[in-house]
Amino acid sequence: MREAHDPDGGNARGKVLWHVTMSLDGFIAGRDDSMDWMTGYATSLADEVIRTTGAVLAGRRGYELGRQRGSKPYGGVWTGPQFVLTHDPPGSSSDPTVTFLSEPIRAAVDTALAAADGKNIVLFGASIGRQCIESELVDELLIHLVPVLLGDGLRLFDKPGSEPVPLERLSLGQSGQLTDLRFRVLKEQ
Repeated sequence: MREAHDPDGGNARGKVLWHVTMSLDGFIAGRDDSMDWMTGYATSLADEVIRTTGAVLAGRRGYELGRQRGSKPYGGVWTGPQFVLTHDPPGSSSDPTVTFLSEPIRAAVDTALAAADGKNIVLFGASIGRQCIESELVDELLIHLVPVLLGDGLRLFDKPGSEPVPLERLSLGQSGQLTDLRFRVLKEQ
């Protein structure tokens, strides 16, 4: 299991945090990857996540969708190294903070953790999150639950036939209409 960030400046590594906003029926993106259903909701945890994040690890599909929409991680309030895991990396990036990786998921997480310099890395996207869950790399899952039923879209965790992933609730909070849920992923010893 990965160690939590050591506030005394030791060599501990940050956490691997899967951070998502999710509809009540389990979707993190709507039909055709729509995200407009999230508009108008804010969470009191945003400042904490931004302050403790040292790097972002995302998948290529989510990265490209964000670029098309002109969006940046945390609305551009957070800045730092971003790593995009892809099978087909481009020759270069026009953004010096973005690095494309074509390595196994464990190596990608290690690369992001090294760049995070003791802070947490945040996982963006369903595929990256699922791969990290399957490899027992996720330490915590932070979900902002939006009171909406989408009925269709991209599920948080979609792996038919898989074994259940046990979680331990660390906190439960409320930010306006959002319900904030934080879980620790229980890993086999």
